[in-house]
Amino acid sequence: MKLQHKFVEFIPDLLEDGIIYISLTYCTAIHKCVCGCNNEVVTPFSPTDWKMTFDGETISLSPSIGNWGFACQSHYFIRKSKVEFARIWSSEEINDGVKKDEKKKKSFFLRRKKKKKK
Repeated sequence: MKLQHKFVEFIPDLLEDGIIYISLTYCTAIHKCVCGCNNEVVTPFSPTDWKMTFDGETISLSPSIGNWGFACQSHYFIRKSKVEFARIWSSEEINDGVKKDEKKKKSFFLRRKKKKKK
């Protein structure tokens, strides 16, 4: 499956299937879940969230997208505008991943806070 990308300032109210909307103004991308469940997947860009790469033709998001809060629990990568499905994680892996992300964010913001004090 290949996604089309649209650079926008504001995310539209109605999302089209197969399109990822990218707002550099608001440092975020949003698309409908590629499994077909129609949930909206929001991927904020930040040092502790997702990174978006645009090569002039295609977009990539890193890391993978794990929709653990959705019933579908879909898991996939977007690389060069192509969706690459990844294996479904167990509940234990999801919990470990959430804890790891929280620890990473906490560490990042503590380092940032210390730098500002200097």
